[in-house]
Amino acid sequence: MRYMGMITTVAAALLVSSTVAFAASAEKGRVAFGKNGCWQCHGWEGQGGIAGPTLARTKLPLDAVDAFVRNTNGPMPPYSKKVLSDEDLADIYAFISAQPAPADPKTIPLLAR
Repeated sequence: MRYMGMITTVAAALLVSSTVAFAASAEKGRVAFGKNGCWQCHGWEGQGGIAGPTLARTKLPLDAVDAFVRNTNGPMPPYSKKVLSDEDLADIYAFISAQPAPADPKTIPLLAR
């Protein structure tokens, strides 16, 4: 019986954590990406730039991105929860994850010449 209580608690925690992940909004993430200055180094669509790497279509899980953003000691400043809320970070993650892949150069008429 005791184990059933533990299993129920773990299942409930997983359900709540997955609900938070599904609640993230790519559109809110676009706004937060601009408001927090992410675009200055990573480009407006997360495509990368001179100062920051490509973020679009990241394969990293949200918890890895969160750990880096909160604790980085490189050229990017760390963003504490006071500066960038967990909700905004999840929305930014949804935004960069939702970016479409670039077009195949072979399908662009001007490049096919």
